[in-house]
Amino acid sequence: MVSRFLDSSNPIAFAHRGFASGVPENSMAAFQRAVDLGYRYLETDARVTADGVALVFHDVLLDRMTDMHGRVARRPWEEVRRARIGGTEPIPRLADVLAAWPECFVNVDVKSDGAVPATLDTLARTRASDRVCIAAFSDRRLAVLRKLLGPGVCTALGPLEVSRLRVMGWRQSRAEPVFGPGRAAQVPMRIGPVPFVDTRLVAAAHDRGLAVHVWTVNDAADMQTALDLGVDGVMTDRADVLRGILEERDAWPTR
Repeated sequence: MVSRFLDSSNPIAFAHRGFASGVPENSMAAFQRAVDLGYRYLETDARVTADGVALVFHDVLLDRMTDMHGRVARRPWEEVRRARIGGTEPIPRLADVLAAWPECFVNVDVKSDGAVPATLDTLARTRASDRVCIAAFSDRRLAVLRKLLGPGVCTALGPLEVSRLRVMGWRQSRAEPVFGPGRAAQVPMRIGPVPFVDTRLVAAAHDRGLAVHVWTVNDAADMQTALDLGVDGVMTDRADVLRGILEERDAWPTR
């Protein structure tokens, strides 16, 4: 199995948690809106219920986004399935999203150690490993995921790896080794008011065989800046704005 995730001749447009304009984030309705707009790359999050069902949900708690309360990981699927995001939409299972749009690529941020087995099981059952990129805000969790998934699955860099890449950019050294095949540096556009992505970071990544994906870019001017820097992908909540900019640049994918 060889990953197809990074096989794009244009900058990748990611719909961050779907296109949640008028519908709740991380809902099937939000993903459908993105697909209807022409998006083929979706970004989402994976959590797990108490009985091991992988869900598409960002928060530790159900409280902010649903009409139910408590920790996702402490409730069984039979309870969580009755929750409604924004009071209207059910929480999807990861398998639901992967199965509903088999032509789409999905960036999955695995939000906890407990979600690792359920995520891996879902990828195996849906045979979707060649069209996902697995991310996590934990280098240790990513190491476990990479070991269990094998080198054929695309993964994002972890926080320490991103920091290492940033230092390489400052030093402008080409002597450092690559991070590994099929990997992407998924990085913030800025940290607070300070820009994080610049020409040095992009060059350092490309010199080491890494794609650069920036998140979460909702301002049109920032989108233009990121694309001018040569990034390989942009994650946004404003899927309509990003599409318009890429069309102006003749960079909207037609496949």
